Amino acid sequence: MILPIYAYGQPVLKKIADEIDENYEGLDQLLSDMWETMYHASGVGLAAPQIGRPIRIFMVDTSQLDEEGKEPRGIKKVFINAEILEEDGEEWAYEEGCLSIPYVRGDVNRKERIKIVYEDENFVEHEEIYDGVNARVIQHEYDHIEGKLFTEKLKPLKKKLIKRKLENIRKGNVNADYRLKFM
Repeated sequence: MILPIYAYGQPVLKKIADEIDENYEGLDQLLSDMWETMYHASGVGLAAPQIGRPIRIFMVDTSQLDEEGKEPRGIKKVFINAEILEEDGEEWAYEEGCLSIPYVRGDVNRKERIKIVYEDENFVEHEEIYDGVNARVIQHEYDHIEGKLFTEKLKPLKKKLIKRKLENIRKGNVNADYRLKFM
């Protein structure tokens, strides 16, 4: 089932999400719905707070970004109860957007490499290192479960330039190709 995506201004997007365990009711259906919602909105990542659930789940599918004829580098994974242990390497800027903040994009500086510990959908623990775009998408989605949005990482001038757009989103004055839930 395609779920509405909570738009900028919804309090759940600013809340630090809670851990879950293997007894979380309806997890398989939730994950299925999240994948369907993410693909319907043409996203490469989605966090549970973006669908109104303040729990530590996010998913990424950067395999959609793989170029034909080149070695696949993308990942498709569910991250439950994730914790970034390390961020290192050079910071690099890359234009980011967010399904909860339609039509707003901006350059965000992030470290090029991360070490993360998380549980998969079967609650098997993993500790892995990611770099490049995979690391970036994970960091973006991880920020969601920490109650942070990419707009907070923009330079002051860019923040000033998007202020009106953010206020319009908060008020529900935006249309997207997918269903949004406003305050």
